[in-house]
Amino acid sequence: MCGIFGVYPHKDAAQLACLGLYALQHRGEESSGIITRSGKKVHLHKALGLVSDVFDEKIIRSLRGELAVGHVRYSTTGSSSIKNTQPFYVKSKIGDIAIAHNGNLTNTLSLHRELENNGALFQTTMDSEIIAHLLAHSHNNNLQDTIIWALSKLQGAYSLVLMLNDTLIGARDTYGWRPLCLGKLDGAYILASETCALDLIGAQYLRDVEPGEIVFIKKDGLKSLKPFGKTPRAFCIFEYIYFARPDSNIFEHNVYMARKKLGAQLANEFPAQADLVMPIPDSGVFAALGFSEASKIPFEFGMIRNHYIGRTFIQPSQYLRDFRVKIKLNPLRDVLKGKDVILVEDSIVRGTTSRARVKTLRQAGANKIHMRVSCPPLKFPCFYGIDFPTKKELVASKHDIAWFRDFIGADSLEYLSLEGMLNSMPLPRENFCTACFTGKYPFSHACHLSKEILEK
Repeated sequence: MCGIFGVYPHKDAAQLACLGLYALQHRGEESSGIITRSGKKVHLHKALGLVSDVFDEKIIRSLRGELAVGHVRYSTTGSSSIKNTQPFYVKSKIGDIAIAHNGNLTNTLSLHRELENNGALFQTTMDSEIIAHLLAHSHNNNLQDTIIWALSKLQGAYSLVLMLNDTLIGARDTYGWRPLCLGKLDGAYILASETCALDLIGAQYLRDVEPGEIVFIKKDGLKSLKPFGKTPRAFCIFEYIYFARPDSNIFEHNVYMARKKLGAQLANEFPAQADLVMPIPDSGVFAALGFSEASKIPFEFGMIRNHYIGRTFIQPSQYLRDFRVKIKLNPLRDVLKGKDVILVEDSIVRGTTSRARVKTLRQAGANKIHMRVSCPPLKFPCFYGIDFPTKKELVASKHDIAWFRDFIGADSLEYLSLEGMLNSMPLPRENFCTACFTGKYPFSHACHLSKEILEK
């Protein structure tokens, strides 16, 4: 997923970038980085770890300049290592290039071969590095044509914040898979993955960067171009279900309200007799609120989350996911003892934690446990920026609901229907990519995915 941020021109660019990355920390917890430009000098600091671990006041002061690009990483391509941290920076014949990328490219292999044949030397295993090489290999004479040519070669999902010399650039692919918004503060323009980053620094939200749009921000203002042909929209519906912060507006609509509607629809489709509705904190909270309101069953926190533990789904290895689940949630025995419980989860991906959670609730004294999931079963891999790239990682692709219900030990298990999910969205259904539920990938990108990859 990743979180990206950019600001120009502002005297406190590095400080604003650091605050913006704090707000976007939920989008990636593996590494953090900020690059700034002061005159012709570039200052870069990045490392593995959370924003609070990577940056302190001394480091922020050293990042001088009015232009800053920041990134927090959650790896979907490339290993979790220091060489794959972003922003990715290179000096080239066209000058200084820095890239912060959210999304996944689907034509990485063919572009990699083409660039290597033209003499490119790759330093990382990230698809984001390909963008830098394309920019450096462009034969165009001006910035605008260079950017357009490089982006025209890409297929797949990208929201980008780029520094190219003294210009800040924001761009989204024509399908619009990943979010990117535009704001303003003290005369400076801000680019950010989510509006919660604008809220934290007190910036005014102007609008979303539109699918297929490129914005060029220089000291004297902003220029917008839409050089590519129109394609269908393919906004990632998982942004509303899980990834985005509930206080953000994604694709111009509020995440909190969307999640409550998902929960209410779930209650309408799959009611159950119970004493209380409880969420899996934190991402399941808002669907559980909607379920409680629609069902008139009291909402309770049956588990308390340790907020010093990160999001388990976006940990890069199964070992870390399992370990963090054990210390992340603690049951409230006085709330649960002898009660019939509706347990609301936002999604089930690998299914590795659900069994442990049900067992924990049983040990805490819960009687019946009815698990409800506020999206359909995830059955197909995502190639556009979510870390389930093969079917074998998805429990719903291998087992039916009855098997999984018995495996986790719940009294009942139900998922929201595809129709119910789409009807709960604030935008028409044709705007969304639902390939992870249906296996129906946007055509022009699916044709670049080999049969071998699709069958994994």
